[in-house]
Amino acid sequence: MDYEDIILAKKEGVATITINRPQKYNSFRSKTLEELTQAFEDVDDDDTIGVVVFRGSGDKAFSTGGDVEEMRDLTPKTGRPFLTKMLRLLRLMRGLSKPIIAAVNGYCLGGGNELNLACDLTIATEKSQFGQVGPTVGSIPIMAGTQMLPRLVGDKKAREIIFLCQRYKAPEAEGMGWINKVVSEKDFEKEIENWCKRIMELSPQSLRIAKLSLNFESDALYPSYTHGMELLNQVYATEEFREGMSSFLEKRKPDFSKYRE
Repeated sequence: MDYEDIILAKKEGVATITINRPQKYNSFRSKTLEELTQAFEDVDDDDTIGVVVFRGSGDKAFSTGGDVEEMRDLTPKTGRPFLTKMLRLLRLMRGLSKPIIAAVNGYCLGGGNELNLACDLTIATEKSQFGQVGPTVGSIPIMAGTQMLPRLVGDKKAREIIFLCQRYKAPEAEGMGWINKVVSEKDFEKEIENWCKRIMELSPQSLRIAKLSLNFESDALYPSYTHGMELLNQVYATEEFREGMSSFLEKRKPDFSKYRE
């Protein structure tokens, strides 16, 4: 099918799903989430596909999360469908019957990092940067950030990442166990190819069962996603949320001090 926000390509058992919004640093809107879901469902049903590469278009970003222009105007009524689409996509990725490799070249921030956390493996270039940004724009990373990040980097470090909203270079992220491997830009495509080739040599049945078993404990966190979704939905349309989103679009520092008076 024809897509507007993404690209789906298949070659020799490898499916590549690309967020194709480079002018927006591959941020996602509702349409993007819908198309990503359709693409992942397509490859899940395709028995010729053995591995999925998930990436962002261009060399600036994997994804910087939700499109703030859309998110700024969300309300509890319109926010629920948006969050439901995000949750559906994450559940699909987690349960996909084949491994997903996140190929990160550039920024991997906010909801973009939560997409990364839903992938099985991550290869990044040396220039890539990772982080959560929710509290800087009045939001919260409750779609994998508060669930999966502590499992990878530890509870204290996850709190630092989420509470301080700093950016971490790829080698730092690798050292924490946040991602798997860092390579130079010139070696990036070759390394992705090597990992895909290796996976294609292995038993698809074994990989599918191994992924299911590896997910067993963390799948029990699903109620945390649904509870978080309901809580975040109530944040939409509050003055504090609008201040965070508006400040981002206006390229200024948010003023949250008035909400502590």
